[in-house]
Amino acid sequence: MDMSNFFAPNSLQGAAVLTVVLAFAGYLVTFLSTRMMAQRADKLRLVDKRLNEFCGPLYVASQAGHIAYQSMLKKQGKEKNIIVTEEELKDWILWLNTIFMPLNNIREKIIIEKAYLIVAQEMPQCLLEFVTHVVGYKAVLAKWAKGDFSERRSLIDFPPGFDDYVQRSYTALKAEQQRLLHSTAWNIYYRLFHR
Repeated sequence: MDMSNFFAPNSLQGAAVLTVVLAFAGYLVTFLSTRMMAQRADKLRLVDKRLNEFCGPLYVASQAGHIAYQSMLKKQGKEKNIIVTEEELKDWILWLNTIFMPLNNIREKIIIEKAYLIVAQEMPQCLLEFVTHVVGYKAVLAKWAKGDFSERRSLIDFPPGFDDYVQRSYTALKAEQQRLLHSTAWNIYYRLFHR
């Protein structure tokens, strides 16, 4: 048997090598593509969970609370509600019991029960301050239930950065969700023509 023919390249051997190389390349592309799609799907599931269970409900409750608070101030002809006067006390009790505390309780529950979905590496200070603000109002309501109206506000102020944090987090997650939902080509088009 002549071994020189075996080692000499011919078109049949070249085609066989090319077929093996192309098959391996196809397998590699499929493997990498499948892996990237699975990673993208995992990221999208996490973003959806953060939106649906944490930032979305927190954002809606915060916006509703802000709108209600601004409406109450407008009704009173004020820009800020620092002191609740005797004339405003009846309205304040009504608004706090029926609007503000139910919304505060929703937000507090979301923060406490879904804290594992927070995007930040550490617990944001404004969230901790909000929970303590709500706890302060629970003490005020307990006094009111006993007929003691000497305290009218929580001793812990509403954290000034809370609404901004909630809105920024919600907006960032919605943008991330959109990025993960759309193809790379769509993302490039959107960045070029819509920013």
